[in-house]
Amino acid sequence: MPTQKHKILFVFLSFVLIGTFLLNLSLGSVSIPTIEIFNSIIGKEIKPSWEIILWNFRLPKAITAILVGMGLSISGLLMQTLFRNPLAGPYVLGLSSGSSLGVAFVIMGAGFLPSFLVSDYGIVLASSLGSFLVLLAVLVVSQKLRDTMAILIVGLMFGSFTSAIVSVLSYFSTAQELQKFTFWSMGSLANLPWNSILILAICCGLGLVLSIFSIKPLNALLLGENYAKSLGLNFRRTRLIIIFATSILAGSITAFAGPIAFVGLAVPHLAKLLFQTSNHFILFWSTLLIGAILMLICDSIAQLPGSDYTLPINAITSMVGAPVVVWLLVRKRKIMI
Repeated sequence: MPTQKHKILFVFLSFVLIGTFLLNLSLGSVSIPTIEIFNSIIGKEIKPSWEIILWNFRLPKAITAILVGMGLSISGLLMQTLFRNPLAGPYVLGLSSGSSLGVAFVIMGAGFLPSFLVSDYGIVLASSLGSFLVLLAVLVVSQKLRDTMAILIVGLMFGSFTSAIVSVLSYFSTAQELQKFTFWSMGSLANLPWNSILILAICCGLGLVLSIFSIKPLNALLLGENYAKSLGLNFRRTRLIIIFATSILAGSITAFAGPIAFVGLAVPHLAKLLFQTSNHFILFWSTLLIGAILMLICDSIAQLPGSDYTLPINAITSMVGAPVVVWLLVRKRKIMI
């Protein structure tokens, strides 16, 4: 059960999330006062230009940031507990590489593909298909292997194999195709229409529901695979659910926002260090909140408030997050796994 300290931290993080959400909506090349954001949400009239910026650009981007932050953070938590490896992340199964391969085929093989595939929806479809094929391969192999660590190695091998094919495709590509692929690989939270956000929200919702059902088994897995089995845990089924949940979360996010680094690796550690617990009933919700907050902060920085320029989100997540985690680890000198 959460202690009084945990409850206070949850309330504090909830207020921080609301604050960062409003700040994210307010900041950008055009600054919109917070009071005007409230007025627009409750249906009052504001400047037409602000209304268009808020509802067509900033609000979709902020919601995408929350979904991406939550999804990748929970994926990282699931993978770190399943593999008992603090360096495991949401893309450790090779899903990101599978998505990259699908997108590389669409962008770099554009001359051989029908025109409807060479579009934003074609890229989303190719990314989803690439990560799904890698997921199928991992699931087939996981049924054959008893050792969980072997699945980790298989995922890394799939990742290396698909990355090699992408490198070969890159070698024979034009400068324009390479530039387009590079921009995709930097990740982006912008330019998602509302119907795409709805699909992403449904996928993330499904992955998070599966994750909630895995909380109790995850606590058992902390004690080791054999001990968990002695408690009556169906290890194979649990492993399958965890892999499937991670794949839905990481695969859908990569399809719509591109591969976003660092968040899934770092946020579970931030949650463990902040809450000082390994209980997944607490870690699940704390990881959700911290993941959403971190992505909103990174997106606010990437917008370069007051400027017309926007930085790639991938670079910001690593630049902002990595020093924070190193500082916390040096300060604590001990990480709870």
